[in-house]
Amino acid sequence: MEFLYLNELSILRWIHILAMVYWLGGEWGVFQTSYHVTNPALSLEERRRHMETAYRIDILARTGIVLLLPLGLHMGKIYGFVPLLEGAGVWLMWLFFAVWLAMTWTAFIKRETDIGIKVTRAEELLRYPLIAALFIFAAMAFAGTGPIQSGEGNDWYPAKMALYAFALVIGLFLRLVMRRWTERFRVLAAGPDAAQEAALAQEIGLARWSAYVYWITIASVCFLGAVKPF
Repeated sequence: MEFLYLNELSILRWIHILAMVYWLGGEWGVFQTSYHVTNPALSLEERRRHMETAYRIDILARTGIVLLLPLGLHMGKIYGFVPLLEGAGVWLMWLFFAVWLAMTWTAFIKRETDIGIKVTRAEELLRYPLIAALFIFAAMAFAGTGPIQSGEGNDWYPAKMALYAFALVIGLFLRLVMRRWTERFRVLAAGPDAAQEAALAQEIGLARWSAYVYWITIASVCFLGAVKPF
């Protein structure tokens, strides 16, 4: 029984590390590609090619960020931090995140269509109550109540949960910027448009500053999970 426990935890930890790597690495790839997407000196066709590359890189980051939460909750269940997930609870949790992941991939596959944009918006709306719940549960855990029962010496777990929620907030803005790429390039396909180019430049400028905060947050999430300092 102990072997099965250790084996399950080790496999989950391994997948969790992979998800974190794809999240961090993918965001860096999108960041670099964005310089070409928003460069008005390039032809529209070439910019579209770079945008396609950015989307193909970003889907790995999006997959990683979606998987991190159920993996973390599943490991939390093993550690005894999330007793709510005992029994069938863990499978219901995975079902919810399977639906979220399916929405993420549908939005990617259909990204150039109206359906894809609608699914992307729906996926963004899904994040709002999830972010709020994560912040509330983390705060309750620090207060010694709620569904997360980390206890003294394990405050790293709700702290990691709160940082992940903060990363989702930043991710919402970055997702919005990428969704607007598709919308703005539809307008630019009809001909040069100074207003659209100015909007692209302004949005990507804000997104790049957000990306720096994003990487620091991701690194902090990694640190808490690996070091467990408090």
